[in-house]
Amino acid sequence: MSIEWAEDDRLPPGVVRLDCEGPTDGKTYVMYHGTTRVNANSILASGFRQSEKGMLGRGVYLSRDLQKASGYPIGHPEHDRVVIKVKVNVGKVKIIDHQNHSLQKTWHDHGYDTAWVPPKCGMVSSGREENCVWDPKRITILQTIKPKSDCQNKTGNT
Repeated sequence: MSIEWAEDDRLPPGVVRLDCEGPTDGKTYVMYHGTTRVNANSILASGFRQSEKGMLGRGVYLSRDLQKASGYPIGHPEHDRVVIKVKVNVGKVKIIDHQNHSLQKTWHDHGYDTAWVPPKCGMVSSGREENCVWDPKRITILQTIKPKSDCQNKTGNT
């Protein structure tokens, strides 16, 4: 049995989809966060918290790419993964487009609210874009997206 991810693709009012050109300062975008079911329940109950470490340092890691988010956590069984769809006011954005960028882990100390890694810039093995948002209060949860098996997709059940 294979699993696929499905989503209702309607955007909330005032929200735009993040394109390959990257986020614009002060705009609000739809993004996704992949996690386990247990962690998703905790996030839904208490909100997002900054991760302590990562490629871009502290913050909440998100992507506009549902397929990228649905692969997280890496190595975790797919049936236990959940993607949280969110809207994010990105604030002031810093583009981090190569390894060892001078602000790669210190972007927030220089007045930025979000760090953005462009797709296919060589920083992410998947070649997909990534965002790191410093303040979890910039993130509003919209819904959770769970994998659907082929059997469920064929019968129309979820």
